[in-house]
Amino acid sequence: MLNRFISIWFPHLDTDLQVLLRPALHGLAFALAAPVRGRMVIKATSAEAEAMGIETNMVVADARAIFPSLIVLEEQPEAVTKHLKELAEWCIRYTPTVAIDPPNGLILDVTGCAYLWGGEQAYLKDIITRLRDSGYDVRAAMADTIGFAWALARFGKCRITINPPGTMENLLALPPMALRLETDTLERMSKVGFYQIKHFIHLPRRVLRRRFGQALLDRMDMALGEAHEFIESVQPVIPYQERLPCLEPIVTATGIEIALKKLLETLCARLEKEGKGLRSSVLKCFRVDGQIQQIDIVTNRASRHVTHLFKLFELKINTIAPGFGIELFLLEAPEVEGITTTQETIWDTTGGFENAEITELLDTLTARTSPEVIHRYLPDEHHWPERSVKMVSTLSEKPQFEWHNDSPRPILLLSKPELIEVTAPVPDYPPTVFRYKGKVHYVKKSDGPERIEREWWLEKGLFRDYYNVEDKQGARYWIFRLGPYSEDEGEKPEWYIHGFFA
Repeated sequence: MLNRFISIWFPHLDTDLQVLLRPALHGLAFALAAPVRGRMVIKATSAEAEAMGIETNMVVADARAIFPSLIVLEEQPEAVTKHLKELAEWCIRYTPTVAIDPPNGLILDVTGCAYLWGGEQAYLKDIITRLRDSGYDVRAAMADTIGFAWALARFGKCRITINPPGTMENLLALPPMALRLETDTLERMSKVGFYQIKHFIHLPRRVLRRRFGQALLDRMDMALGEAHEFIESVQPVIPYQERLPCLEPIVTATGIEIALKKLLETLCARLEKEGKGLRSSVLKCFRVDGQIQQIDIVTNRASRHVTHLFKLFELKINTIAPGFGIELFLLEAPEVEGITTTQETIWDTTGGFENAEITELLDTLTARTSPEVIHRYLPDEHHWPERSVKMVSTLSEKPQFEWHNDSPRPILLLSKPELIEVTAPVPDYPPTVFRYKGKVHYVKKSDGPERIEREWWLEKGLFRDYYNVEDKQGARYWIFRLGPYSEDEGEKPEWYIHGFFA
């Protein structure tokens, strides 16, 4: 498959943006200016001002001598740069690879995309028509290379140019400027009579290199496809994604569900061939007004079970606002994992996380709430309570150590022990009364102490003596005294509550 690229050029992007922001400027002759060495110099002109003979780099005073009623506004290069990025993101509905071509252009890698719109002619026409209807002056071209498309968009005879695949003859009649050369190189080429590319393209390369430098040869190779040119997409391309353009805008939930099912079936079929399953997925809905609606899901285990994945998405479909209609659906799987044969047979097994029904239940709970609600913990090789467990992000991870069951532990462990007021006999008796969050608890039963030494190789500090206590209401607590009783009169040890039993 031959590579196909589109170059989009906005000759008046700066002034087009001003018209969009200030509709009253539509149809008026105006220019944008900026100070240069103490003088206001024109940096961009509207099409109407350009027709009056106003040009860029002209001093404002000279321009007003030509056209006294010229409207002059301040240039806003930052706003133009930001808007160009927004246009690039809008074009993602046509191809996943869109790059910014400063200062006023875009590059689209459209290899294999045009068939979704019925061919290259309809594909490019749809892009340009919608941009023009939005108020942009735009030219575009499609060709085999980025350099060729760039040249045709700016120097071609038509505002929309589609060069047939594998044809390079149209490049020969263009001026050297179409090769994106530096100004000094163009001046030297003009002095020797090179006004078209055909005048020098067949000359020996060593002659061209000696006279005009290696940059000329590099640009020629890029345009002719003999050297690869890389572009940086405004958004990273997701390897696993499926697109579904719509013949008519979709405005109903039923239509969204049908599109989603079709995308899931296609994506999961591809994942099955590659022995993979998705862990997260995003459905993006591109509306006709340029807005993007999206919903996403996550799974606890890699899955390509279409019915299960659809149910997870179904919980969020009602949050999609179709507006005047959705014209393109894009399903992405940014995170995928391998699925083994064992995983494929878990539909008929039972027990623990190997049971698919349990993992699907967790997926459903996650979809209804959020991924932060459900946690899984495994034992860790530490005696210090805060470090004795660790949180894991997957269901497939196995514990490396057994849970300690030689001593009772609370079902709820505070992440940080909380200070309490205690009345207790000395030296190693449990408390008889303690106050926690303003409430007094009278101890009925107790067990302990259990001494846990601090892990000296990690931090310094005092040991803890833990007690399991039960108050008169039957509630059970895990409390500890920090360090030993002091022999000094007036000094009392600190007591903390660290957990709650069932």
